[in-house]
Amino acid sequence: MWEDPVVEAVRKVRDAHAAQFDYDLRAIYRALKQEEAQSGRRFVKFPPKRVEQPAEAQKKGEPSAA
Repeated sequence: MWEDPVVEAVRKVRDAHAAQFDYDLRAIYRALKQEEAQSGRRFVKFPPKRVEQPAEAQKKGEPSAA
């Protein structure tokens, strides 16, 4: 199977970064939020969007995602 060297390089960097935090997603998130706060930049926050089910699913009586 063909491998893209750019994709492979990105995966290697991503794995090294995650390894610094023992692959703990919460620790990675906290570190990213701390970097944001220390950067002095303003970040945009949008309210979460409600997921609407397609009309076809509602007609079939399938449970809603909400």
